[in-house]
Amino acid sequence: MTTNLTQIAEMDRNSVLHPFTQLKDFASGKMGDPTIVETGKGIRIQDAHGNQLIDGFAGLYCVNIGYGRTEVAEAISRQAFRLAYYHTYAAHTTDELAILSDRLVRMAPGKMSKVFYGMSGSDANETQAKLVWYYNNLRGKPNKKKIISRERGYHGCSVVSGSMTGMSFYHDHMDLPRAGILHTGTPHHYWGAEAGETEVEFSRRRAAELEALILKEDPDTIGAFIAEPVLGTGGITPPPQGYWSAVQDVLKKYDILLIADEVITGFGRTGSMFGSLHYDIEPDLITVAKGLTSAYFPLSASIVGEKVYKVMEEGADRVGAFSHGYTYSGHPIGAAAANAVLDIVEKENLPGNAREVGAYFQAQLKEKFAQLPIVGEVRGVGLMGAIEFVGDREKKKRFDPSLKVGARVSKAARDRGLIARAMPHGDILGFAPPLVTTKAEVDEIVAIAEAAVRSVMDELTQAGEKI
Repeated sequence: MTTNLTQIAEMDRNSVLHPFTQLKDFASGKMGDPTIVETGKGIRIQDAHGNQLIDGFAGLYCVNIGYGRTEVAEAISRQAFRLAYYHTYAAHTTDELAILSDRLVRMAPGKMSKVFYGMSGSDANETQAKLVWYYNNLRGKPNKKKIISRERGYHGCSVVSGSMTGMSFYHDHMDLPRAGILHTGTPHHYWGAEAGETEVEFSRRRAAELEALILKEDPDTIGAFIAEPVLGTGGITPPPQGYWSAVQDVLKKYDILLIADEVITGFGRTGSMFGSLHYDIEPDLITVAKGLTSAYFPLSASIVGEKVYKVMEEGADRVGAFSHGYTYSGHPIGAAAANAVLDIVEKENLPGNAREVGAYFQAQLKEKFAQLPIVGEVRGVGLMGAIEFVGDREKKKRFDPSLKVGARVSKAARDRGLIARAMPHGDILGFAPPLVTTKAEVDEIVAIAEAAVRSVMDELTQAGEKI
């Protein structure tokens, strides 16, 4: 059957339920046709009409090695021809899976022991919740089950992971969050600090608030704390100075597991192989996905620390088999893709590139945007960054939401050939380009973003907004 682009768009409109899309506007055509993405190379994608776009967000923070890496396609092909699938139940494995698991245990921060596989960061965090509950049941603490996340933290969209996510629009009309999931304050100094409060003082206050929540709920009911080393979807916000040290002291004091959600920060984005290494975090459980396969194949992993696994193994004679798993856990094609991707990450030292080019990127963002009258904060680490727009710099006053400043800047950038994300929590333009990005490509990204910001500033001025 031969189909043209109009037919493809119509089939899509009539049959695909798109995530995070205004359904009525899309169905009616108000949003226009879907973008049909056909090819990609390096940091660029091309749509079916031949338009090229710089992907300044690496898909969804995930295409770290860039598009079109034939080494990964060949690894996937070899594995598919050899063995397209077998399950991992009842101690079945494949060579690629065993190699990958050994590699991850050795590579990961902290004292890790085993790796459990899923297909997405959301399901990996569902697994983490079950592991917390299982661990505390096995060690005779059946009430120690609540999990604390943070406001503006992002941990997925499934039932428990969606509850962990600390943004109300992920909960509204979905009967979330579920009981047993709590939220503590956001570690964002710009918006959260009191007058004259230093980053260290702010971090201590956030840790004290966490401790107060634990004491209010009863420490014997709190099983784990889950957090991203750097807030991602909540605004691409690095932690303030002293934050992780202060928080970890509280968790250790009350025997609470630390789950490091490294779905975004894992495998180099901060300039270190893991965000936990970058910020001296010692996790008990680690969640990875996205960069694990650079999104060339769906694969996630819940990496289990020695402390947790030891309890699981010692309880096996009493409770029997570990009763958790998915049909596609440890999929051999996913494992082959991950090994090929990690070969590239290590051989090309992509964490090092993220550190070097990332430092240049951060400097360029600050140079071009920090003094603009509508910019409140420029922030980031490695190859992830954000520009937050405000209506009044001096008073730290946000724009009226109806102006949709962040979304307008994002659209203006896209019209000029750059994908940069309008972050969902405020007027924020976010960047997370592939880790293969060069300094010359940073210059392209920043130049387009600057033109987009200045065009929206002009629109606001013409509309009579005071800037």
